[in-house]
Amino acid sequence: MKISAQLDYACRVLAELGRLHGRSAPARGEHLAEVEAVPPPFLTQILQKLRHAGLIVSRRGIQGGYALARPPAEITVLDILLAVEGQALQLGGNSEGRSGRRVRQVWLELGAVIEARLRATTLDQLVAREAAAMYYI
Repeated sequence: MKISAQLDYACRVLAELGRLHGRSAPARGEHLAEVEAVPPPFLTQILQKLRHAGLIVSRRGIQGGYALARPPAEITVLDILLAVEGQALQLGGNSEGRSGRRVRQVWLELGAVIEARLRATTLDQLVAREAAAMYYI
């Protein structure tokens, strides 16, 4: 299983927004790009996908920026993955051959396990509030 750079960046950006959640001022795009080391043009694409998925809100103007649309405990890693990638497990359409159907069934079962774990992991678990705080998936 390969995690795309876009998904990794999206999780990191949302983790930073989770750290800032509840503050009065939204986070500026420049801040997000700098602290999470995301190339600004790529960040724009990611933020657009997250906004369209309803995970973040944006505000224009001098006091503008980005904020979570709901609390970090209510956003799952599956929500993030679906916003960025569109689906959790992408299977090819070929299940031919003697073992094709059984192999496909194994992939589907594995996908269900991965999806359940992603659904159980929330954004607040990704937010390290202290340098020593770590979370391993």
